[in-house]
Amino acid sequence: MSSDKPLQLLGGLTAQQFLRDYWQKKPLLVRQAFTDFENPISPDELAGLALEEEIESRIVVEHGEHPWELRRGPFTEDTFATLPEKDWTLLVQAVDQFVPEVSALLEPFRFLPTWRIDDVMISYAAPGGGVGPHFDHYDVFLLQGHGKRTWRVGQMCNAESPLLEHADLRILADFQETEAWTLEPGDMLYLPPRLAHFGTAVDDCMTYSVGFRAPSASEVLTHFTDFLSQFIPDDERYSDADIQPVSDPNQIQHDALARLKDLLAQHMGDDRLLLTWFGQFMTEPRYAERVAGTELSEEDLLDALGDGAVMVRNPSARLAWSEMGSELMLFASGQSRLLPGTLRGLLQLVCSADALHQTNLAPWLADDEAVTLLSQLVLQGSLGFADE
Repeated sequence: MSSDKPLQLLGGLTAQQFLRDYWQKKPLLVRQAFTDFENPISPDELAGLALEEEIESRIVVEHGEHPWELRRGPFTEDTFATLPEKDWTLLVQAVDQFVPEVSALLEPFRFLPTWRIDDVMISYAAPGGGVGPHFDHYDVFLLQGHGKRTWRVGQMCNAESPLLEHADLRILADFQETEAWTLEPGDMLYLPPRLAHFGTAVDDCMTYSVGFRAPSASEVLTHFTDFLSQFIPDDERYSDADIQPVSDPNQIQHDALARLKDLLAQHMGDDRLLLTWFGQFMTEPRYAERVAGTELSEEDLLDALGDGAVMVRNPSARLAWSEMGSELMLFASGQSRLLPGTLRGLLQLVCSADALHQTNLAPWLADDEAVTLLSQLVLQGSLGFADE
């Protein structure tokens, strides 16, 4: 996607202008980011998803058994029959993984790295419904799909921002409103991380939230060091062969810290291991149990493609690729594989194409490594056949 082309999604801004002036800096309201928007899922269908065991859902009732009562799904039809007429919200996570028409809404956002996109959460709210004033640690695009919702934004927040005492929700105790907008179907509001915001339904409404993955420094350090520990032998330890006599044996000298930092830097600075871990971490699926494949020989794969079979990405799979010297690394649903640079076009195709078939795979079907990779992705579950 060209970075200098004005985008309707961004109100006529180019991707470059948006990333320079707004991304992680300040909010952007776009009227009719999606013109003539047609809701890809109805409120009843969304409620139906919330009945399913495998789908993550919540209901927030502002005036429930206690203020801002949180209920966790799966729900029953009786749950919805007994809700009040107003002031409640249903939230369903990762709807893009279950409804292809919702997944298609992500296409205009491809000027951003796909591996950064988390999911599309959809909320349905009765009049007055909301989840309280709060802030997120990630970027979010809020697309109005049905009805009207008023969004108010406030101050930038941090870990010191006071919160209400609540067992389940992080609701701001002090919300300082600075601006407010009422969004109608097709309108969209971008919010940077840590910006206080508060959405309230004007009438029955649905909002699509496109959220982005943003691992915390704590997560990065914890997961990366766990990953590194697999490659470090136990006999590699702190050493001080150049130690000097000490005047006080109880004092930790600063030269000990220097040696310790050198020990850590030997491993923490390994770009090859860092890239491998990061690619695997950022492609871990939200629902790993939904990424399960079937064993398929390379011969059977070629036969199936020759008979007109079409392969598609598993909706729950995450794919990305990167360069590693003269070689390439494919990351697929938390796993990685080192591949020759000659397969660059195949990796780009596998990560981006809506469908894989004999025609667009033709340049690689005579390459043994390419066919092996495709069969392994089917076995792993990141790829499957359309009729399945």
